[in-house]
Amino acid sequence: MYSIALTTLSSLLSKYSIDPASIGRLEVGTETLLDKSKSVKSVLMQLFEKSGNFNVEGVDTLNACYGGTNAVFNSINWVESSAWDGRNAVVVAGDIALYKKGNARPTGGAGCVAMLIGPDAPLAFEPGLRGTYITHAYDFYKPDLTSEYPVVDGQFSLRCYTEAVDACYKAYNARAEACKPQMNGSAVINGNGVAHGEDSKFPLDRFDYMAFHAPTCKLVSKSYARLLYNDYLSDPSHPLFADVAPELRDLEYDASLTDKAVEKTFLGLTKKRFAERVQPSIQVPTMCGNMYCGSVYGGLVSLVSNVAPKTLQGKRIGVFSYGSGLASSMFSMKVVGDTSEMAEKLDLQSRLDARRTVAPEVYDDMCVLREKAHLKNNFIPVGSTDTLAPGTYYLTEVDNMFRRKYEIKA
Repeated sequence: MYSIALTTLSSLLSKYSIDPASIGRLEVGTETLLDKSKSVKSVLMQLFEKSGNFNVEGVDTLNACYGGTNAVFNSINWVESSAWDGRNAVVVAGDIALYKKGNARPTGGAGCVAMLIGPDAPLAFEPGLRGTYITHAYDFYKPDLTSEYPVVDGQFSLRCYTEAVDACYKAYNARAEACKPQMNGSAVINGNGVAHGEDSKFPLDRFDYMAFHAPTCKLVSKSYARLLYNDYLSDPSHPLFADVAPELRDLEYDASLTDKAVEKTFLGLTKKRFAERVQPSIQVPTMCGNMYCGSVYGGLVSLVSNVAPKTLQGKRIGVFSYGSGLASSMFSMKVVGDTSEMAEKLDLQSRLDARRTVAPEVYDDMCVLREKAHLKNNFIPVGSTDTLAPGTYYLTEVDNMFRRKYEIKA
């Protein structure tokens, strides 16, 4: 994880010509732990040594796939607080998502996103518009510190995710209503409107686009449909719902979580909305698999890369973040500036095109190599660095005191 985070942060600083001395806070969201005490953030401080800037707040935030979002919230709160010293914050969110052999392994992936947070940004978080749901659940967890693989209760985890979608959406809607007087009524109706017809007056239609935490992209489509199901329960007499079976209105909540009629009905009703508003956000999750803490922000990367800057102008983006255990939030941002530079610097499609295709057996062999290397000291990694992109940090040694050494691919 150190090499991925170092590579990502150094790329951000380089591409945008960011002076490390201009950063006053750096926080990392990850669940890929290499040390039970030393933070990933402290490792990243190597990138600040030449500037002489060691006055940088923040450490790591941990709760499954939610740590990146909590780091974002902390950084926004810092910029808005009396502690802010006028400098910018950076959040690094990423993980290596590994599963033991079985059905879950193909959903795994790896990735990391670094974000600069400060005033006058082209993507502006909407103050106050946030809903959170946190509760105790053993749906996905990592109690065995000798293994990288999680313990997963798959069906229960899907249920937990759906419950979190419902609860966060309700909390966000309630908050939007409470904020409406300060926002001249704009919190309730669509941001700038992908849809403008009679059926655009749902709470769901306040979001011009949405990005979800994406364990699988199928779950994303089901979750977006679930939001419209919540709108149906609030206003079942709306003309859009004329063909919805009336018995769906009276389902017990627990039954609705797994009811196939609910799922099929609202997947159908949201098909067009999903294609316009959510599909552009799932390119990275589709092509890279689950990135845990980086997943939902990979969705944001996809949106910025796939929707023209002029089209994005003035639009509201809804974000749903989920981490097992569990912690979740729904929040929103407005596109208030030009995203052209972001899209250009991200260069997403060409970076995806530059990947190598290998057989599944090669991936399994790589997983075996990681298993053998796990918790090892006096260790020299094996394998070629020829396929690494220039600027990539890579591990060269773990010494007898477990100290890790890295080099940069020229």
